Amino acid sequence: MGGVSATASPVANSSGSVTNQAIQVLQGPYITNTYGAGIQCQGPTRNFTPYVTGTASASKPYEPYYMDPVYDISDNYGAFDGEGNEIGDGIIDNPGDILFRKKTRTGQKDNYSLGIGFSITWSEPLDKKLQQQCKEAAAANISLMQQTVANKRLDFEIARLKNCGQLMKDGIMFHPKSPYYKICADVIVRDKNYIAPHRHSIPSPSVSSKRVSTDAADLGGPLQTK
Repeated sequence: MGGVSATASPVANSSGSVTNQAIQVLQGPYITNTYGAGIQCQGPTRNFTPYVTGTASASKPYEPYYMDPVYDISDNYGAFDGEGNEIGDGIIDNPGDILFRKKTRTGQKDNYSLGIGFSITWSEPLDKKLQQQCKEAAAANISLMQQTVANKRLDFEIARLKNCGQLMKDGIMFHPKSPYYKICADVIVRDKNYIAPHRHSIPSPSVSSKRVSTDAADLGGPLQTK
């Protein structure tokens, strides 16, 4: 009998992977605005959470092929037939002998995965009446603060006007080249550093009051020249 060869592949590959991925959305508190005087208002909140996930798996070292041995399983000797010819006896003649090796693919691969997405939540208070009242209180408090600032500004300007005017009356003022000259530059004190345009009327003498003299003595003594 001729030689018989067989390829044994006693290779068993078993692989498995479990990947647990979770996106956690942490919902924070409402956005709180503080306006002073103990006024705080919370508004609706929108949470936008983008995320990117990815996994990669690979085997090292990377071997795309392996050399698979081909064994000699020929059985040509060990028994005889009825005519005395030697035949196989069911036992491999050369156990363990490798005839050659052949290249076999491993099927090894690198695995990659990528996930992109986002999560969004919307939180809104249920009692909108309280929200409106809080907004109205905030607006009133802002108006009150603005009026307080205006009053303080008015008090400052009045005090500046009074002090600058009094100093000008006393003849005291900053030098025009002084950096503080502009503090009182717009202050005007009537009849001191400013005279309003005006006119004076001079009455003409009446005819009855005019004196006409024909006496030379009324003209004074004689003129003398040296």
